[in-house]
Amino acid sequence: MPVITLPDGSKREFAQAVTVAEVAQSIGAGLARAALAGKVGDRIVDTSFIITQDSDLAIITDRDADGLEIIRHSTAHLLAYAVKELFPEAQVTIGPTVENGFYYDFAYSRPFTPEDLAAIEKRMGELAKRDIPVAREVWKRDEAVQFFLGLGEKYKAELIAAIPADQEVSLYREGDFIDLCRGPHVPSTGKLKAFKLMKVAGAYWRGDSKNEQLQRIYGTAWAKKEDLDAYLHMLEEAEKRDHRKVGRHLDLFHMQDEAPGLVFWHPKGWAVWQEIEQYMRRVYRDNGYQEVRCPQILDRTLWEKSGHWDNYKDNMFTTASENRDYAIKPMNCPGHVQVFNAGLRSYRELPLRYGEFGSCHRNEPSGALHGLMRVRGFVQDDGHIFCTEDQIQSEVTAFNDIVRNVYADFGFTDIAVKLALRPEKRVGSDEVWDKAEAALREALRVSGLDWEELPGEGAFYGPKIEFHIKDAIGRSWQCGTMQVDFSMPARLGAEYVAEDNARKTPVMLHRAVLGSLERFIGILIENFSGAFPLWLAPVQAVVLNISEKQADYAEHVAQMLRNAGIRAESDLRNEKITYKIREHSLNRLPYQLVVGDKEKEAGLVAVRTRGGQDLGQMPVEALVERLLSEVAARSGTA
Repeated sequence: MPVITLPDGSKREFAQAVTVAEVAQSIGAGLARAALAGKVGDRIVDTSFIITQDSDLAIITDRDADGLEIIRHSTAHLLAYAVKELFPEAQVTIGPTVENGFYYDFAYSRPFTPEDLAAIEKRMGELAKRDIPVAREVWKRDEAVQFFLGLGEKYKAELIAAIPADQEVSLYREGDFIDLCRGPHVPSTGKLKAFKLMKVAGAYWRGDSKNEQLQRIYGTAWAKKEDLDAYLHMLEEAEKRDHRKVGRHLDLFHMQDEAPGLVFWHPKGWAVWQEIEQYMRRVYRDNGYQEVRCPQILDRTLWEKSGHWDNYKDNMFTTASENRDYAIKPMNCPGHVQVFNAGLRSYRELPLRYGEFGSCHRNEPSGALHGLMRVRGFVQDDGHIFCTEDQIQSEVTAFNDIVRNVYADFGFTDIAVKLALRPEKRVGSDEVWDKAEAALREALRVSGLDWEELPGEGAFYGPKIEFHIKDAIGRSWQCGTMQVDFSMPARLGAEYVAEDNARKTPVMLHRAVLGSLERFIGILIENFSGAFPLWLAPVQAVVLNISEKQADYAEHVAQMLRNAGIRAESDLRNEKITYKIREHSLNRLPYQLVVGDKEKEAGLVAVRTRGGQDLGQMPVEALVERLLSEVAARSGTA
């Protein structure tokens, strides 16, 4: 007679073993129809799962995050079902969920075409409408291997053969299609109502380039059609805002095959860069950081001591000279420890804060490179704080305030905080990791921040706080980090003289606010769709003459603006004024200043904003005051 305890604390007693679906039905017909799965204790199970003993149970529906994950996994199987119906000779391999969707890899004799994708998606819809039951079956391993070999599914048979022989395997059947999977899955295909296939890409079997190449079909799936429509609209908007297209249109930067993953900054793009770097340099200064500069190339022995050689070598560019091995730095931290070690430090100097706009290089796979968002050479607004254990909380708390203030200046106010905890591959003892993780949790608590914990996602040398900003179209970007490191200072011999004259190892806090400047500029381009707020705009104002008679005056006004610190240009081309206005509007310039005979005679300018608002005529001095005030407030024009 199992007693089921529901999330609200209420209990239900049953005379015999009961399925999750039956419990849902006992609560109400509406919940029974909505049920996708159940959570028995900490385990997520199918609605057909039989509960035989007293248990805590939550019914999972499409309103739950777990429910959406189940929908996406089940839709991956629906995709494979449809492919097998339309292309019986295709072999199925694996089909996991990914962010916002799923994929499934297939082996097939020819490439799938866009027409194939449309046909597959149509068949998926037909299978979903048939509301086919999805049932879990448990087989002996060897029976499952022989079954899939009999179907000609060598990849699936290989996966199952890798399972220990004494273990049973879980299969899911829907109609004529059966697949290997741990589950859980939706109870029937009718629960899958909002999905779309997105693209086909190449993929190697088991991710190894030595193996056969497969075809990976990507899709997205959602609980409701309106959620799917919103996601597709976001993708459409993201395509318009793509920083590579906008950057090319605005002449900010370019990249080319001769320097993969590296950026050629054009004057306008470099103007944006410099504004950001100088802003962050003021943040350094105002918060007690001393700026340093360290070498790009360091001897292998230093990277071995720091732990990078063993844990990060595959991502490092290496070189050699005069029988010595070197690495181009992928991170700035070992160099900052050398600066700390250059003199005998006292506890009175702590906390000691170093900041560097450090140029780093990482050997990222070519397939992972993506414009400014994923590069091989980048600059970080990097900083390291050397402090005592007692100072960790106050330093992390102060950093939390810095991060929020900086993001607000760039227009980001929706910030999610995550705490990444110890990974499997790491340096340092569990005791040290316990201490580091506890310190970050306490600092977040004192700062009044809510956070999500991410087990296993910390750096190899310490746990970290991650700050994720949300952009104008709802995408989340991880930028700022704060990491506690008890290991690297000891590995590199960092010491200070404590109050009792004993030598002690400082704690090292790794921190960045923007992260990679390249990536942050890419985020800004897409967030603003190239229409930067005035203080960041590469060209803040352009002066347009109506005819040749005002050319000298237009250039005089532009020079006055430049003398006042405004990034201004003049457009003296022999073109119609409407043409000039339209062109500069497309280039997202914040202010257009039109001068004709009346403006020239009166020493005025006619002011238009980027959004087309006509502010009328005003003296140049008044305009300068307006622009400087707007820049100081870090606000922007429409």
